[in-house]
Parts: sequence; structure tokens; C-alpha cells
Amino acid sequence: MRKAFVRTLAGAALLLGAVALHAQQAPSGADAGPSATRQTETDAYTRYELLAPDTASFKIYYEITATTAGAKYFFNPIRKGSVASDESVYDAMTGEPLHFEVVSGADARRDPLMTGADASMDYIKVTLARPVPPEGQGRMIIVKTYKDAKSYYRDGDAIVFNRPLGIKRNKVVLPAGYELVGCNVPSQVLTEPDGRVSISFMNGSGGEAPLIVKAKLGAQTGAGAAPRASTSARSWEAPFEGETERQRLSERAHQDRDIVYFLNQPDTHSFSLYHDYTESRPGADKYLNVVREGSTVSNPSAYILDTGDKLQSRIMTGAELAAAKISVGNEPVTPTTQVVVIPFPPVKKGQSTRLRISETYTAPVSYRLDRDELVFDRSFGRSRNAVVLPAGWYLTASAIPATVKQLPDGRIRLDFWNGRPDSIDVLIKAKRRAAVAEK
Repeated sequence: MRKAFVRTLAGAALLLGAVALHAQQAPSGADAGPSATRQTETDAYTRYELLAPDTASFKIYYEITATTAGAKYFFNPIRKGSVASDESVYDAMTGEPLHFEVVSGADARRDPLMTGADASMDYIKVTLARPVPPEGQGRMIIVKTYKDAKSYYRDGDAIVFNRPLGIKRNKVVLPAGYELVGCNVPSQVLTEPDGRVSISFMNGSGGEAPLIVKAKLGAQTGAGAAPRASTSARSWEAPFEGETERQRLSERAHQDRDIVYFLNQPDTHSFSLYHDYTESRPGADKYLNVVREGSTVSNPSAYILDTGDKLQSRIMTGAELAAAKISVGNEPVTPTTQVVVIPFPPVKKGQSTRLRISETYTAPVSYRLDRDELVFDRSFGRSRNAVVLPAGWYLTASAIPATVKQLPDGRIRLDFWNGRPDSIDVLIKAKRRAAVAEK
């Protein structure tokens, strides 16, 4: 059952290079350079399944990706106050079990990447399926059950899950028969295939989400609780053709597509980017990126993040695709539309492949210099997006709320986390930094 669930997660992930960009990009999930001497990670997602209330226990499916190049092990801390049991670990690429052991913080410190481990905590030490490749990743799913009466308890006729969550993407599944009556963190409310109610959210802030979920008996159980299949119907309320019901009710937090834009100097009208996504459809063997109108693409490259294997890429026109009988699905393509085509080994059933695609775009309408102001005006459809300003520029405006930080090289990065199923129209403005006199 556990392996079957891992495969289900891989399928849901679909709902879940870059040599030219290497000088611009920090390793995924970390600000440290290639010589990092600490464990780094990215793309964390946690699913909590609340078990029978009297057990004070919940099952955790923790998806996490190791990113320190060369790392052979990954250490997952066991939270203080929680008693862990029924642990297992799986390689997200193949679905195969991984070797692990529970070690003390003192033992964890013996690893060169874990010299800062908390000596008062225990850790799950996972032996990765393969050393993390340069600029690559080691994806895994850690399964465990926690008993924690302070986090999960009864309060009168209600059950309460009260737990600060530092992981940025989370889902909490209620026990069968319970309806949601309270949730203090804005969340999607969804229904599992077996009828259990769940909440899901993304937390793009730098702090923990102080989650409190309350539920009471009253939900249907059995066959009557299962949701009807979502449809391709679109909202009649929208002033424009909106997303389909299926898209609107897909779990936004579990989508694993993210993109980072690196703006070049604005007079070039160009920006480089990398786009990561996981492919888990059995038999899928190519990536097709239809270039939006008003943009032209150049320098495409790609590799498999799991292994570091480089992939071939080419730019084709819509006419060439039609002649080759390659379908791009429902996206509109004219004979002159540019499409980036990247073949990769077919995905096997129960497995997945995570890709990093890098490209350079020129888009004079989206990215330009307006007198002395840099203007970047572009619609983002992903749930996770980031924009890095060019060197020498400071941020003066962002129409869409974003978190902002300065990278070690001085450039400014904005992160946009969109928990809604629709796109966000990002408008960024910046100006050149003034010369600062030395004190």
C-alpha cells in the first residue's frame, strides 16, 4: 500500500542545463554557492493524515529534495515532543525503498554537512539512491507516523490539529466522517477520492504558519462521501473564459512546477529563465513549450535533475510540428509559432522524472526600459514564480505582493507564490542604483 501511495503522489505531482545560466543561478533551494558545506534542500511538501482522534496520531508523507552536490545522505529531524513510528522512505524517481536509520543528533553531526545538527534531537538518516549530481537533486518521500497529544487532541465535541508548520506547502486530511468547522490559515478545501475532507495551503512568508484546524462529526462516509469527478466546465460568472472546474479544484500547493526569471539589462529586452517540473505520466517522452505571442526564444537546454543527464533540445515552428505529426494538445499554435521540443527517456509506470529546462526570451512588450525605469510586465500561470533583477538595479514597484530578498551578489529577488487557480499579472518597476560614497 505504501508503494502504491508513493506512485499516487507521483501521479498527483503532475497536477504536480543550464551551463549558460550557471553563473547566474544559485543552487536550487539554497543561497549558498557550489562549495556549500551544509545540507540544503528544496521543494518540501507535507501531507498530514489525521488518524482516529483518540490515538493523538497522524501519518505524514513528506516530499523533500536534497540539493547539496555530492551528498550521499539526507537527515530529516524528528520534531521534539513527537514520537515517531512506522517509518519508511522511497526514492521519488523510481518508487523504490531507500535504506534509512534513526540516529542521534550527535551521530548526525559526524556528517560533514550536518555539523550544526541539534544534539538534543533524533534524525532519520536516509541513504540516497544516488549521490546528488552537480546542479541536480535527490528526491525522496519520507513516510512516518507521529504521536503528539499537544498537536492533535479533542476539545469537547471537536477535534483540533494545532501545529505551527514551517514547511511552505502542506495538506491536512481529516478522519473519515469529520467535517471542517474551522481553519485559521487561508486554504483550499478539497475532498479526497475516498470522501475525506482536506485543507491545502501554501505559505510564501518567511515564518511558520500557526495552523489550527477544527473538525466535528457530520460528514458522510462510504460511497456517498466520494466526490463527483470534476468537469471541464468553466465559470459562467467570469467576465472572461476562466479556468475549468478541474483546474480550479486541483491542489495548488502540490503542483511542482516552478520558474525563475533572470532579467538581463533592460535595453536588451531579454531574460533568461529555468523551469523545473516533474513528469509522471507513463510513456511521456517529450517536453513541449509553446512560446507565447510577442516573445522569441533562443538557447534552450535541459537536463534531468535526478541524474544530471543532459538532454537534446530544438526549436520548431508550428508548421514543422504539424509535418512531424507532433501534437501540442489544446494550446493554440500557428504555423509560425515557436515551440521548444525536448525529448527524454519514456517515463515508466510508477516512476517520475524531474526536468530543468533553461531558455532565453526576448520580449520587447513585456520587458523594456521606459525612460529611466525598468519595466517587467508579464502574466504568470505557475503557483511558484521568482524574478531576479539585473545587477545595479533597485526595486521601486511590484503590483503583485511578493517576498523580497537580496542575493549574495547584490541582486534583488522577488518570489511570487500564487495559491489561486488563475494567473497573476506581474508588473515590476526598478531604477538604477545611485553611487554610494564609501565612509
